Amino acid sequence: MSKTPEIGAPAPDFTLDAVHLSDGEARREALTLSAQRGRPLVLAFYPGDDTAVCTKQLCSYSSGFEQFTDLDAAVWGISPQDLDSHEKFARKHGLRMPLLADTDHSVVRSYGIGLGNNALRRAVFIIDAEGILRWKHVALVGLTYRGVDTLTAQLKLLRG
Repeated sequence: MSKTPEIGAPAPDFTLDAVHLSDGEARREALTLSAQRGRPLVLAFYPGDDTAVCTKQLCSYSSGFEQFTDLDAAVWGISPQDLDSHEKFARKHGLRMPLLADTDHSVVRSYGIGLGNNALRRAVFIIDAEGILRWKHVALVGLTYRGVDTLTAQLKLLRG
């Protein structure tokens, strides 16, 4: 298994297809990490749509969405399911962040969080406005996740 990127190093760039609900409409587009420069980004890797812990995690991020946007930060959810699965999941739970489909696990591999059998570790990476990795948490066991308060505290540190 490859290693996760080091704090202070450029975050591995990628482009993935995403679905994002806005006013009940699903917008599908390709999102590129390097095109996000200029504002911080929270990358939340989660194992699966509509599973117990993943649902709790992404619903908490969606409920606390203003706390992220107040810090001018974007939040992207990334998992291996396809866009149809992501759209169904987002609609069912009213998720407000884009969900990106890493169906070939290429981004999971580049971030060093893959497990055997095409599984992945639950992980969160915070990338600053210049594309540098500033904080990460990779779970050993995916039954817990880092909450909005932890993530926004780390985002506040980026502001100096």
